[in-house]
Amino acid sequence: MKLETQTHSGQVVIAVKEERLDAHNSSELKDRILRVLEEGGRRLVVDLADVKFIDSSGLGALLSGYKNASQRSGSFILSGLQPRVRSMFELTRLNRVFEIYPRLQEAISSHSVT
Repeated sequence: MKLETQTHSGQVVIAVKEERLDAHNSSELKDRILRVLEEGGRRLVVDLADVKFIDSSGLGALLSGYKNASQRSGSFILSGLQPRVRSMFELTRLNRVFEIYPRLQEAISSHSVT
């Protein structure tokens, strides 16, 4: 799985550079999120702009990241949801759980450390 991790304004951004986030690759994302949290990252943004399809495994990996960040008093934000992916969040009502921004820059600027 292609994941790009960068730090912007005190936040760790994990960009998922895949068209699908599913049972075949979601464990890699889950592991990366956990590793970032274990290394001290407290403000995470997961950029899903390239993801065109997500299944229950992908949603589960994101939910796991959200729970792990919350347990560490961290923040966990999503950005760039494509229409099909957004509809999965709405269908499962996870759009009420996650803080979601249309674009990465909005997610970063809404929680930047000043």
